[in-house]
Amino acid sequence: MRSIFMAGFALAGALTLSACDSMPSTKADAKEAKSTAAANVAAQAAETQIFEVFHDGRINQFYDYKTYQSFLNVGETAYRLTRIGGGPKGETLVFGLTKADKKKGLNTPAAMIWDGKSEASENFYGEMHKHGRIYVFDTMADMKHVRELGHPNFMFTEIGMGPKGETVVFVLNKANKKKKPVAQIAKYKALNGMK
Repeated sequence: MRSIFMAGFALAGALTLSACDSMPSTKADAKEAKSTAAANVAAQAAETQIFEVFHDGRINQFYDYKTYQSFLNVGETAYRLTRIGGGPKGETLVFGLTKADKKKGLNTPAAMIWDGKSEASENFYGEMHKHGRIYVFDTMADMKHVRELGHPNFMFTEIGMGPKGETVVFVLNKANKKKKPVAQIAKYKALNGMK
């Protein structure tokens, strides 16, 4: 009887030890969290983001969300690259720059994409403030089309969805014109802190 008790005790101890070995440690959890965060940062880095604001006859373009939001609140940026007559219809083109990029000049991300020296990634997000509306894009080609033509051919409109009650126009194209742009709407809401 005593040997059965000891065998049972040994088996319980072995199960406890094996369970402890299979449980993730705090260091392992932290390492996995860092790995996940790094993957999220890499995914975000792979996304090209372009923000444009048509204001006072100028096209103000940003590749950094924080700089873009600062411009929307203040109406100016601390650092910029200006091209008089650089827009598609002769508008002054102003690239809002981050402090880190202020000395890059023509080698800033937005200027390189504008000049065709760099390509926007397939994972693209764009916003354009024009005519009191906010246009949202998931392709650079659609954004260029609206910039040059003035309006989209296909769209899904949400009246009053903008942060100040603006109409938000989700720009579509021939390939997706018959579908509600669920992913575009979700990305717009997430980026702008909406539920």
